[in-house]
Amino acid sequence: MHTHLKLEHVLFLDIETVPQEENFNLISEDLQELYTKKTAYQRKDDFTPEEFYERAGIWAEFGKIVCISVGYFTPNTSERQFRVTSFYGEEKELLLEFKQLIDTHYNQPQHVLCAHNGKEFDFPYIARRMIINEISLPNKLNLFGKKPWEVPHLDTLELWKFGDYKHYTSLKLLTTILNIPSPKDDIDGSQVKDVFYKEKNIDRIIIYCEKDTIAVAQILLKFKQQPLLAPHEIISV
Repeated sequence: MHTHLKLEHVLFLDIETVPQEENFNLISEDLQELYTKKTAYQRKDDFTPEEFYERAGIWAEFGKIVCISVGYFTPNTSERQFRVTSFYGEEKELLLEFKQLIDTHYNQPQHVLCAHNGKEFDFPYIARRMIINEISLPNKLNLFGKKPWEVPHLDTLELWKFGDYKHYTSLKLLTTILNIPSPKDDIDGSQVKDVFYKEKNIDRIIIYCEKDTIAVAQILLKFKQQPLLAPHEIISV
């Protein structure tokens, strides 16, 4: 599977998102009404819009990115190395830093972006938030006019589906069944909002995001039947 793909050509990534504001009553009345309509089907009669605002971060229209973690295999080294770094802070600034990385180091035809459920979540979310923040899209996120086989995105969830489009497997489940050390040993996605707004602990979110990025790389190594990364091969920069 993807035996032709060189690992040093892949930029692995994961994002963490939160609602645009801490509470529902802090967004404009127009957005409150639009959020109410947008979530009506998911909420049914079980939750009010205010209660359901905990989940607003999953939509790029109502959320924002607080961390993008990336990982990459370093080429031309005597020993295998996987380097991990994160962009965080003000959303526009972290998006600009991420764009610069792609434009500078991952802008060639052989380069691809890889995430778990990236095609449904991470890649379009980043692109939408860039547009909202008036940032021009890097070529790797600009899919206009591209044929499906020209899209430079790799999705470990899609690889695991093997064409079964009704099947969803979480990152935690996939790492568990593939005997990969679980990245979910502290918080999970449902807790990121409180860690960000209440604890104001961005470092905890960065660690969580970087562990997910490493897990995505480990999954691809499994698909390629290569040894998993050992702790000493992973370097935070």
